[in-house]
Amino acid sequence: MTPSSLDTPEPVPPDLSGWPGWSRGDDKFDDGLVLELCRLWVFKGAVEEEARVQHLDSWTWGKWSQKHVKRRMRYQNAWIGQKLESTGLELPGPVVRLCLAHIWGRPGEEGNKELWGRSRNLDSSPLDHPKRHKNSFDQTPDNSTQLHETNMSGSQEKVAVETVEAADSDRGTKESGIASPAPINPDDFGFTPQEQKKIIRQIDRRLVLTVGALYCISLMDRTNLGAAMIAGMGTDLKLIGNRYSVITLVFFVTYVIFQPPSTVICRKIGPRLHMSVITVLWGGVMIGMGFIPTWGGMTAMRLILGVLEAGFFPSCVYLLSTWYTRYEVGVRNSIFYLCGSAASACAGILAYGLMQMAGLANLNGWRWIFIIEGILTVLLGTAGYWLLVDFPDSKRKTWAFLGERERAWICARVQQDRGDVKPQPFSIIKYLRPALDIKIWAYAMIFFNTTTVTYALAYFMPIILQYNMGFSVGAAQCLVAPPYVFGGIVTYLTGLAGDKFRLRGPIIIFNCILVLIGLPIVGWATSPGVRYFGIFLMTAGGNANVPAAMSYQANNIRGQWKRALCSATFVSFGGIGGIAGSLVFRSQDSPHYRPGLYACFATTGLNILLVCLLSLYFRHANAKADRGEVELECDGDDDYEPGFRYTY
Repeated sequence: MTPSSLDTPEPVPPDLSGWPGWSRGDDKFDDGLVLELCRLWVFKGAVEEEARVQHLDSWTWGKWSQKHVKRRMRYQNAWIGQKLESTGLELPGPVVRLCLAHIWGRPGEEGNKELWGRSRNLDSSPLDHPKRHKNSFDQTPDNSTQLHETNMSGSQEKVAVETVEAADSDRGTKESGIASPAPINPDDFGFTPQEQKKIIRQIDRRLVLTVGALYCISLMDRTNLGAAMIAGMGTDLKLIGNRYSVITLVFFVTYVIFQPPSTVICRKIGPRLHMSVITVLWGGVMIGMGFIPTWGGMTAMRLILGVLEAGFFPSCVYLLSTWYTRYEVGVRNSIFYLCGSAASACAGILAYGLMQMAGLANLNGWRWIFIIEGILTVLLGTAGYWLLVDFPDSKRKTWAFLGERERAWICARVQQDRGDVKPQPFSIIKYLRPALDIKIWAYAMIFFNTTTVTYALAYFMPIILQYNMGFSVGAAQCLVAPPYVFGGIVTYLTGLAGDKFRLRGPIIIFNCILVLIGLPIVGWATSPGVRYFGIFLMTAGGNANVPAAMSYQANNIRGQWKRALCSATFVSFGGIGGIAGSLVFRSQDSPHYRPGLYACFATTGLNILLVCLLSLYFRHANAKADRGEVELECDGDDDYEPGFRYTY
């Protein structure tokens, strides 16, 4: 298959039987293996010998260990790595450039000779042994990617690529509904910088704001117990002893258990259907909580609420990471979480207003808190069916807000950024195998430590303000809002700084320092005003670390199913942090709550230690990858693009 139209002389394919002569005996690879990988057509006059020596012998094959030979990605990395391309452009005279294994449309400078290759599609059967596909190129594949046209005019390059259903269509493309995306340059779509920004803003408005609004109501629904408690729920339901802590705790039992399968369900049926349905259902549960007569019934309803909400937050984390590149997701995570902070800020004021409905329909005020907030949840969940978007590689060919060309550009950007836009077929082994990666659990532990602090504040801040600092019920409800407003500002600014400077670890450490400064002020200062200032610092640092931790893990994993598992384990540990947060500030420790403060000290300090250890590991791993010793985040049967680097 030859290029049909080129601004260069007609290619003259050499006699393929002469390949062994092209590769001398001192080469550090098997001639037959190269023939299996690709068949090259050399333009007449290309400098074959110089290209062979500089591209193959001195750069790649001699550096590899035998145990990694089975990885097809190693072969791709050898032929299309950055060092190879830079070497090609520096060669004197006619330039040889290698175009291999789905890599098309990368013309060199004007007038350069080109060397094109064609690769048989090996995706459907990974190269477990170098001899497995011997003589495979004696056969012609039925379907392939065809390069139709390459026009070069100075610095302007346009490539038209027709993608036909390839032999590996069952490697995730059937699930996604689109053809296997060729890893072409996003610039080849021809969008101007202004048009690109407009597309991203459209996605921000439709995706980030929608999931943010739903998360707002989700967080309000799961943390309104504190408001209901001081509005009379404790008296009506006879919440004596540790019954309030039990009601708080049981939610997280089912919330944690049902999270791992939730991201698989989300990937299979799509976030639009999955997230809208569970939102409507848990809204119905909230309404029912307003009519519960006993504390045992409230416990049962909280268990059901945990089952339904388990699928929401990890699906949001997963969905956001699929639409944006690694250094765009930080500020989007911050905006998404800001909506939750807005919920926490407004929840107290809203609850205080709903308390004034006491006596209406012979219901106490705390019951109206659950009923009205449940109705709002059902309405938002219903609207979410039309407002939420699916994954960018979904079966829908067009969107009301985004055309197919724009969607393809989004996929190309993500593919260029981390090379995992195409999901592979689901298997339980592939889904669970990343659990052997200790980094997955380090990310999860960071989130556990973070949410221990944030949930403790969400549940007990109204109680601490009333009983510890001496504010009235109304004042305690209203004074919840300002710390969350300040926390929202810090959250946005740290997310923006993290994306701009491509930092993740230092942002988390900075937020932890805010918490460590605020804790002793809350615990040991004597003035209520000064202690209230300490709550500002604790709330800002703790809440800003939620999107910061989300971005930290999202930037340092790749692969759709690994991302799904990591999102589930990450948020599950956050749920366990919610359990811990519900227990650290115990009623018997009133009014000083010192054990709870000590627990927050410990979890925050552990976060700093974990981030430092991970960042040191990332730096070391990146250095090894730069030397060509390893390919990061790539298993033996993965087909991701090379060049991934950790962010720290």
